[in-house]
Amino acid sequence: MSTDTEQMSLFSFIEDGEKYLPKKSTDWKWTFADYPKEKNGLKVFSCFACGGGSTMGYKLAGCDVIGCCEIDPKMNEVYVANHHPKYNYLMDIRDFNAIPNDELPEELFNLDILDGSPPCTTFSMTGKREETWGKEKKFREGQKSQTLDDLSFVFIKTVNKLRPRIVIMENVEGLLLGEAWSYVQRIYKEFSEIGYRLNHWLLKGENMGVPQARHRVFFVAIRNDSTIDPHDIDMSFNYDPVLFGTVRTDTGREINKQSQQYKMLCLAKHGDKCIADVLNRELGKRSCFSDMIIWDEDICCTITGEAKIMSPITKARLSNADIVHCQTFPEDYNFLNQPVGYICGMSVPPVMIKRIVLKLMEQNIFTAKREK
Repeated sequence: MSTDTEQMSLFSFIEDGEKYLPKKSTDWKWTFADYPKEKNGLKVFSCFACGGGSTMGYKLAGCDVIGCCEIDPKMNEVYVANHHPKYNYLMDIRDFNAIPNDELPEELFNLDILDGSPPCTTFSMTGKREETWGKEKKFREGQKSQTLDDLSFVFIKTVNKLRPRIVIMENVEGLLLGEAWSYVQRIYKEFSEIGYRLNHWLLKGENMGVPQARHRVFFVAIRNDSTIDPHDIDMSFNYDPVLFGTVRTDTGREINKQSQQYKMLCLAKHGDKCIADVLNRELGKRSCFSDMIIWDEDICCTITGEAKIMSPITKARLSNADIVHCQTFPEDYNFLNQPVGYICGMSVPPVMIKRIVLKLMEQNIFTAKREK
């Protein structure tokens, strides 16, 4: 059989079938010089900006990100060093909402996109979830006592204050599960009350050309003066998976060779997903579930703030370069000596946002004729 025949698929027999084939992703490896020279004219303001993962995604899509709001001074310092915002608000978003409108620049009231990723610790499936809802606590974000489970609703107040054309809000997959669903219902209700139509999708990074199995809920809200119904938006993506072996460098962050993690890593077999799997098989113990094992033929698991991910090939934790590539951060990002894993783990992968914006643009979401 010829090589050409071997490469044929079912889609080869369908008119325009090639458009259904998975796309190959190479843009997970990039530098700031790769920002497009031509802009699309869309203005964005980012709330809960963190390290600017979403900011970089908007810029990769050709948007102009004119400013940000971030509560954590150290994170904000990193954001400013990398993204140079025109308007920078280092404060709790509640304090931003309290600023009189006439003290804010006019540009903020003419936004195409208001972006927001309210901190999601309390909805994560690896956390205590319901036990923390409604309780004030000093979280790492800004080292300030605050509640986190209500920040989506605080952000909706920001939406009502600035009245952008489109809102893109991101959160963890756990927001859709169990009792957290009541928060989603309230999100829909409050967006409707301020004059926005809303839809949401559970998007998976591995389907979007991101070298990471990062699953996130994305809400898109459209102001009522648009003819577009968000329920008509297609948010499907079809990319070939980017396996860890494609991303992995030859070195990693060294693990103490006397530690239990290292000894178990050396005994890991294909199919082991975490150190707990090895411990259970070798010693009958069940612990170290967060110490993840990634094989070259796997897609990297979700990058968390601690970045406790190991390669059985290098016998080391992921290198900083591995983390940057899996998170689709630029190779020349300046972390200002802050932990790479923490900044990446707390941020949205830029390529995910890039894909979403380009998908919305393809469907003329930003150019639709507005109702009079």
